[in-house]
Amino acid sequence: MKTSIKNSLTAITLTLLWSGAMAGEAGSHRQAVEKLFELTRMQEKIDASVNNVVALQLNQDPAMREHETLLRDYMERQIGWNGLKDPLVEMYMQAFTKQELDEINAFYGSPTGRKMVEQLPQLIKRRDQFAMQRMQDNIGELREAIEAKSTQ
Repeated sequence: MKTSIKNSLTAITLTLLWSGAMAGEAGSHRQAVEKLFELTRMQEKIDASVNNVVALQLNQDPAMREHETLLRDYMERQIGWNGLKDPLVEMYMQAFTKQELDEINAFYGSPTGRKMVEQLPQLIKRRDQFAMQRMQDNIGELREAIEAKSTQ
């Protein structure tokens, strides 16, 4: 009987130790994701996105201006940092191992990685402007193709 109790206590102790180790790994993994968010200014980008969505909605529907506070509160709860942080952390933890996050964070923590974070929004904006201008400059090609197809 003493052996049975001893075996049970050993099993419980090992389970608790394993659970604690797993919790520590998950905590460390979560910290790596949160570090990535900090390095890439994720919260800042999400906050800017909320502001853009609110401004767009107010421009599209001026009657909403009298409800701007309600609209902003709703948007912040749904797509703001506080509403998205935990689900995003979980997504990143599923997508990347702790080791991969450490490597990614090393890059974004480097001078080149910081430059990437600073330059990428402007590069995306310039890319979008270039693409839009290119479509506008060449819209005649689409019109001609539509006309040719409709006269067949």
